[in-house]
Amino acid sequence: MRCPFCKVDNDRVVDSRSSSEGAVVRRRRECLACGKRFTTYERIEEAPLRVIKKDGSRSPFDRDKIRYGIQRACEKRPVSAAQIDEIVNAVEDEVTKKYDREVPTRVIGELIIDRLKALDSVAYVRFASVYREFKDAADFLHAIEGVK
Repeated sequence: MRCPFCKVDNDRVVDSRSSSEGAVVRRRRECLACGKRFTTYERIEEAPLRVIKKDGSRSPFDRDKIRYGIQRACEKRPVSAAQIDEIVNAVEDEVTKKYDREVPTRVIGELIIDRLKALDSVAYVRFASVYREFKDAADFLHAIEGVK
């Protein structure tokens, strides 16, 4: 490891500790050239998950996009930020467990719809109307019948 102070690549590890439930190793190092100490973190390099969109294009998986869509559907509804975070975390966990590198948007959307349906029927219909691109009132009636 190159020293951030003198740029020499000669150090020794003084202390190592696991943090973040074992996902990260924190190491205190001492430069043998200048004697200064610095900290490094070691973590597993994961392949980023990519989302396959309806048009076939691919983009990086983004938790914030999921959170934004759910927040929009839950506007002025009795749904807390903690409940929204639970849905985002559950969707991300399920997707990362089942898919290695790429996941279709259809899968993500259906996971969100299933969770919203159990949480708040109005938020479910709002999200479904955008996600499934409802064309007319019959589509809304069909979605509402699914909630009953």
